[in-house]
This record gives sequence, C-alpha cells and structure tokens, in this order.
Amino acid sequence: MSTGPAFSFTTTADQVATAFVNEIKGKNVLVTGTSLKSLGFETARVIAKHANLVIITGYNAERLKLSEEAIKEEIPQANIYPLVLDLSSFAGVRKAAAEINAQAEPLHVLINNAAASFVDFKLTADGLETQLATDHVGPFLFTKLLTPKLLASATPTYTPRVVFVSSAAQALGTGVDFDALEHPDPAKYSKQVAYAQAKSANCLTAIELSKRSEGKINAYSLAPGMIFTNVHEKEDSIPVLQSIGHVGEDGKAVDGLPWKTLSQGAATTVAAAFDPRLNDKPGAFLEDSTVADHLLAPHSSDPVTAEKLWSVTEKIIGEAFVF
Repeated sequence: MSTGPAFSFTTTADQVATAFVNEIKGKNVLVTGTSLKSLGFETARVIAKHANLVIITGYNAERLKLSEEAIKEEIPQANIYPLVLDLSSFAGVRKAAAEINAQAEPLHVLINNAAASFVDFKLTADGLETQLATDHVGPFLFTKLLTPKLLASATPTYTPRVVFVSSAAQALGTGVDFDALEHPDPAKYSKQVAYAQAKSANCLTAIELSKRSEGKINAYSLAPGMIFTNVHEKEDSIPVLQSIGHVGEDGKAVDGLPWKTLSQGAATTVAAAFDPRLNDKPGAFLEDSTVADHLLAPHSSDPVTAEKLWSVTEKIIGEAFVF
C-alpha cells in the first residue's frame, strides 16, 4: 500500500478512525449486526464519533435500543438511527431497505457485518438454510436494494463502499456448495462447513460486486481475527468453538491463542470502510487493517466461481442486481 499510517495486529478501531477522520466526517454509514459486545457495535461506536449519521441494525428491537443508548451515552452528539433488520427473511430485508430508501440522505458506506454463526440447521421462511441465508443471501439482497442510495453518494472524488466482514474461515473446506445453497439438506449439514462457505461467499461477492459495478462501487472483504464476542456465548456456537479449541469447558476463551480485543477486531472493518489507499484496490481482502489478498483461498477468489455465485444468488432472490 502507498504511504500513510502503518497498521498491525494490535491496531485498534479508534486508531484507524483517528487516522482517517477526514474521510469519515460527513459520511452516512450503515452497519448491520450491532448488538452489544459485537464487532458491529464496536465498529458503529467508533465511526459514530466522527460520521454525519450511523444507521445501526439488529433483528431484536429491544437489543437494538440498548446499543443505541450505549453509543449515545458515550457520544451524546452521535447521530444514530436504529433499523430493525432480519437478514434471514427476504420480507424483513425488503422492509428495512424500504425504510432507508424512503429517507433523503444518501448512503456512503454499507458494512455487512451481521452473521448467524454456527447455528443449528433450520430453514428460513424462504426455504434457505439459516446460516447461508443470514450471512450471504440476505446481505446480497440488502446491498442490491440499497445500491441506489449508495450510488447517490458518489462524487467526482468519492466512490461509495460496501464492506463484507468475512473470516479466516474463508480458506477452509472447498468453498461454496451450490447444491447446499439452493437445496439445503439437514442430513448433509455441518455448522462449521456452512460457516466457511458463507465466509467464502462474502469474499466472492465483494470481488464480483466491484467488477460488475465498473467503478461505481468499491467493495472489500476482510478477516477481523479471533475475537471473543457475543457469538462465543451463544448456545449453538459453544460446542463448535469448544471442539476447535477456542473455548474451554468453562465457556471462557482459551489462553495462548492469538486473540484480539474487540477494538483490535473492529479495526480492519473501519480501514476497509475508509482507508483512501484502497481506492485503486476494489475487491481486495484485508487482514490486520492491511490488504492481504495472498490469504484468500482459490475457492474464495476464483472469478468464475464469483460470477456463478452472483447468478445463482440472483436466481434465489428472484431479481437481477443492476446498477
């Protein structure tokens, strides 16, 4: 990357935001998945110190209110807009997008952070497996519906951004199983495999979105690192995280692993959203707040797979994604 602040494993979200305060000022940003003790909350909290508007989302209105209050208590001047969003439901996604599209302000940055991680097999109302629906198909539809809002923020010197919070798990397994995506089968379901597939899909979507928009939108994906968040306290997740040695029998983080703090974990998201050095690197993958395309697995970066995933996802949502 070109000259500018050097970031590392220990860089915090506040440090990144301070470095790019001029890029954040005046911007309207939407962050999905902002419940307390989450990466999304930390991302929104830090951005809210400088941005014109931060839209926070969650499927539970009461928890969303707690996040709003926590940010406003720390940053009284913050302009926070809470948006109820259920990414596992096409109807829920459409309702939330319509609410944002009805407002006058453009949208400069969309951060697709929310995820249903390591959940038990369950079909959504639309007949999809919950993890792939919430982590990939829902964000794809949400991004598609908000694209006019994003394009409205473009200027001769600014290109709107879409950020997909992926994971190092994008490199695991063999990538997206299109049969599982279109025809979910509980007999073949694995929480870990579905998680890795969803995270691979995030990277592929960022690549294809950047390509198809032809310079109108810059999209990025990232691995935030290992962070002990509210995901680690969910009943569905604990057995998986214990099986891979991340969480002990006491439910606490296992010592000796390369854990990041919540603020260190959110740093890469803030960098992906605002670092001007990324302007000429659409579709890039970041880790430790720095471009790390070399860490992308072939199945998470293959252009043919990215194009196929885009077409299949358009078929699932029943409409074309146009710019």
